[in-house]
Amino acid sequence: MTWRNQTRVRAGMVALLALLAAALFAVALLSGSPVRADEHRGSIEDVDYASPLEVMLSPDGARLYVLCQQSEEVRVLDAATYAVIRNITVGRVPRGFSLSPDGNRLFVANSWDDTLSVIDTTALSVVATWPVGSEPSSVVEDQAGGRLFVANRISNDVAVLDAQTGAEEKRLLAGRGSSYLALSPDGARLYATHVYPNASPHRTAPESEITVIDVARAVVVDRMPLHAIAGVFHTAFSTDGRLGVTAEFHPKNLVPLAHLEHGGAFEDTLTVFGADVGKPVEVPLDELERYASQPFGVAIAPDKSRIYITSGGSEVVTVVDVQRLLRFIHAHPAPFVQDLSASANYVVARIAVGHNPRGLTLTRDGRTLFVANRLDDTISVIDTRTNRVASTIALAGPKIVTARRHGEQTFYTARQSFQGQIGCANCHIDSTFDGLTWNLEPDGFGRSIVDNKLLEGVKDTEPYKWTGTNPNIPTECGPRTEKYFWRSENYDDLTLADLAFYVLTMQTRPNRWKLPGNELTPPQERGKAIFDRTVDKFKKPIPEYNRCSYCHSGPKGTNQKLFDVGTRKPTDNGSLLKAAPLTEIALTAPYLHDGSARSLEEIWTVYNPEDKHGRTNDLTKDELNDLIEYLRTR
Repeated sequence: MTWRNQTRVRAGMVALLALLAAALFAVALLSGSPVRADEHRGSIEDVDYASPLEVMLSPDGARLYVLCQQSEEVRVLDAATYAVIRNITVGRVPRGFSLSPDGNRLFVANSWDDTLSVIDTTALSVVATWPVGSEPSSVVEDQAGGRLFVANRISNDVAVLDAQTGAEEKRLLAGRGSSYLALSPDGARLYATHVYPNASPHRTAPESEITVIDVARAVVVDRMPLHAIAGVFHTAFSTDGRLGVTAEFHPKNLVPLAHLEHGGAFEDTLTVFGADVGKPVEVPLDELERYASQPFGVAIAPDKSRIYITSGGSEVVTVVDVQRLLRFIHAHPAPFVQDLSASANYVVARIAVGHNPRGLTLTRDGRTLFVANRLDDTISVIDTRTNRVASTIALAGPKIVTARRHGEQTFYTARQSFQGQIGCANCHIDSTFDGLTWNLEPDGFGRSIVDNKLLEGVKDTEPYKWTGTNPNIPTECGPRTEKYFWRSENYDDLTLADLAFYVLTMQTRPNRWKLPGNELTPPQERGKAIFDRTVDKFKKPIPEYNRCSYCHSGPKGTNQKLFDVGTRKPTDNGSLLKAAPLTEIALTAPYLHDGSARSLEEIWTVYNPEDKHGRTNDLTKDELNDLIEYLRTR
């Protein structure tokens, strides 16, 4: 029996959409579960999924370590029988892990409490917890065992720690949203990628990089440019070190989001580099009707015959023949990233796996590939000789699929869109944002350029869109998305209700600019006084509609009303914009409705000449800095 025909239990009310759709959405928001007849009925509160994100084998191949993000633990399995050896609790929302070179310690990056868990792999217990930078996302120890390198997503850097004590030595500037680290086989270089594009001029192609670190000196020695890339994930190397591969997104955000039949929204690509390639080259994974949406994890076979890439949105593992790939690169002049026939020259298989495959790892002989399917709590075990799933490891935990879980599966899959090209998670990486501006077409080609918004904390901030024309999330995620993004009407009413429920129940990450007791620093106190002021420095009253505290009132920092703040551009159809929420505003550059302000400071120093967006032209630079310091605490 499919989930569409399963019994659903709901228990609450939300704002109505309209008639039947509204009623179904209200039922969904009350938290229930689609269940099979033989399954336990559970509510959102008592369901704790594993959500395996990364997998890794011990050096001797005897153990399989599984990093489970939602249950916040490392599960240790027998690699032969898949029996559970131990479940080890770690910190909040772990995102990455790695073993020491000798395999005696396992390091876990806990992204929501800014710590590393150090696990003794003999005792299988946490022996230390070390503080680190803001939102650590991966960790690697050097081969000498002297230093740890940690990629921090919010502070945009790589922290260098003493591997024995956890004491921080220094920080190295990386790309925006620094997230994933890979050590070269000889241990001499560390390669760091980042998930959000670096700052660039308005309406220009996104720019990203692979930050290359000299491990012995702990200094950045190169920044490999990734032009037109926004969203860079795992990197892998061949055992001889001559071939490197990085998984990435290539958005087409400078043209109207249309013509999906021509691959019109994203290319899913690899950048390949190293001695076997020469100059770094970007190659597509997509083919018409065979897209590889949301590439994430990468592994190269020990004999360098194959590259394996997980595609979270397409729910496949893409298999690339390395020799065919190299022949194609050397025989054809680049660029060919827009060529939807290119991948047929080197992609030899697409292996269907579970919901939202992420991390993967190969056995030492290369014959078995383990793939973590994050949204169905399974590990696919692939026989690489046949390119088939030989077995599936079901992780212990709840078997029901709640409304929220089904909504999350819908959010990450690309199956709803034309030819399976894109999903919500393409533009909202890890359910957040992508740091890009888009021309979304509903208001006309080349009209109403919009900055992509953060999704955390969107509940109770309606109406939606910058112009406030969508009254609620079911409208935002339903008819509008189907028409302009998916190019088809795919959501049944219950699927839309579950998707909206997931979006509206997203948690907001910890705010790194707040002190532990939520008290304010002196600069933040001064900034709050400016935010709350009713008269300017010349004792002139500030009209209510032009006060920061009026437009950005309430717990989410918006009074949900429309205003003309003087930022209309020639491409805009109107001047009225909704007061944007301030939730985690420090993280979400660029700013303004069209992303024209590259920093919070530019909102007022460049784009507020007539004082329509708050009265700020009487402020000194130091006072404006204080205001920004306060805004970062929201």
